Amino acid sequence: MTSVTAKVQPLRLSGLRARSILALLLAGFAVLTGRAVYLQGLHDDFLQQQGESRYGRIVEMPATRGMISDRNNEPLAISTPVESVWASPANAEINPQQLAQLARLLELQPAEITQRLSGAGSDFVYLKRQLPPELAQQVAALDIPGVFLQREYRRYYPASESAAQVVGMTDIDGKGQEGLELAFDDRVSGQPGSRRVIKDRLGHIVEDVASIRAAKPGQDLTLSIDTNIQYLAYRELKKAVIANHAKAGSVVVLDVQTGEVLAMANLPSYNPNNREQVDPHNKRNRTVTDLFEPGSTLKPFTAAAALESGLFGPDTMIQTAPGWMRVGSRTIHDVDPSHALTVAQVIQKSSNVGAAKIGLAMPAEKLWEIFNDVGFGVPLRSDFPGEVSGRLRAYHNWRPIDQAAISYGYGISVSLLQLARAYLIFATDGEIKPVSLIKQDAPVAAVRVIDAKVAREVRKMLELVVEPGGTAPHAQIIGYQVAGKTGTAHKLGSGGEYATDKFIASFVGFAPASAPRLIVAVTIDEPSAGQYYGGAVAAPVFSAVTAGALRILSVPTDAPLNNVVMPPPSAPVIREET
Repeated sequence: MTSVTAKVQPLRLSGLRARSILALLLAGFAVLTGRAVYLQGLHDDFLQQQGESRYGRIVEMPATRGMISDRNNEPLAISTPVESVWASPANAEINPQQLAQLARLLELQPAEITQRLSGAGSDFVYLKRQLPPELAQQVAALDIPGVFLQREYRRYYPASESAAQVVGMTDIDGKGQEGLELAFDDRVSGQPGSRRVIKDRLGHIVEDVASIRAAKPGQDLTLSIDTNIQYLAYRELKKAVIANHAKAGSVVVLDVQTGEVLAMANLPSYNPNNREQVDPHNKRNRTVTDLFEPGSTLKPFTAAAALESGLFGPDTMIQTAPGWMRVGSRTIHDVDPSHALTVAQVIQKSSNVGAAKIGLAMPAEKLWEIFNDVGFGVPLRSDFPGEVSGRLRAYHNWRPIDQAAISYGYGISVSLLQLARAYLIFATDGEIKPVSLIKQDAPVAAVRVIDAKVAREVRKMLELVVEPGGTAPHAQIIGYQVAGKTGTAHKLGSGGEYATDKFIASFVGFAPASAPRLIVAVTIDEPSAGQYYGGAVAAPVFSAVTAGALRILSVPTDAPLNNVVMPPPSAPVIREET
């Protein structure tokens, strides 16, 4: 056989084709070179960002929430550093022994931790929030890859239940949820900062590169509250609510000189340091969010309007016999019928018939005017969340029975803080001031409501209330003259009718009567231990709170130490129901 050897001929390009291919290659290299110069020299931020995204992180730095303190700089809400445990599911490497130890420290089930770490597409998951530092260090000592600690702040409330509804509380993220924590959240929350760090593939910070924005701490907030008076008010209120088997109770203490709220206590209460299983109803600051018909505590304003009108004087006689009167189809009655009473005695003995006759003798506009001027039916602007304005109907819509009823405190609704503030006109010779929950550094402007002479005359009437023969001898205080007024109002039932067996017992007063310094208002809601009159249930709370507060403030006495005179055991109790 003949073998044939094939020769491979070399590929030869024509000169034109070779030059074209060379030109294309050179152009490609030129494009790549230009692109490289552009990316690495002129526009390198893209590559820089891509590189940093592999190892660089922006870490948020939490801001410290401002401290809330009382007027004497005692802390009411402070932020303490804590650690939260979080994990990166994609990088977490945990063996069974570590899982069991971690679950024990975090008080979780191992299955729950496993479930959280198995979340698809998640780079961040909390395992437990806000651990104490010593417990957090035990977690860190496990050295579990992909499990980290994050610094946070937890809110702590030293006054606990006694000031819970006033100060309020934050949620787990440090945002105000209730009370003044909510009202001034923007002021005390601060602004978080951030910093750029370098992390390894397991998420550990290996280098702190730079601070982008420093965290800005929140501003501190100084309240008008006095912690000592606040605790005193809460303690005495709690005693009364328990002793009288009451549904609820509230106390307000006002500084006559400044209009500042020195105490504001409510029951039932709650512990803001334990957010679990808190009844939402217990979070209410009833002194500003709840309305009630004030009953006989409104009679002094009717008397003031009468004296201002010139139609009556303190000694003007009012015929209240036979102890009842008809107005339209309604009957107004006194629990203890009397004969003729002076205007001062109408207040002292809390006569509904007397108050109704005084109110009906005046133009409706005159009566409405004083209620409006002291702030009933008008927002207080205390800055407290949920504050209510109350209800005061326009006088031109009043029927005779409406005018009579409002004269002794029905057909009108107020908050306890509104009622306490209104009594300023009797404690300041006729002037009223705005109330404040924030400590005031300068005098506040006052507005005159009634003549100073009228205010002093009504004050004398209110002093008669606490003497033997009045409705509230239990409001007396050793060493101090006291002035005030009781209320025992029937509560409205679900059907719109007044319940015969449900009352709000109240007392509002001030001391020392010769130079008033404090106004204290008390309500006891639905006392059910046998006593329900304001003089028997609310007046003793007033006496205990006011006496203690005057001592705390070192207010000089204005009466001898034997000034308290109680009626003899055989004397009849002066009762009221309005």
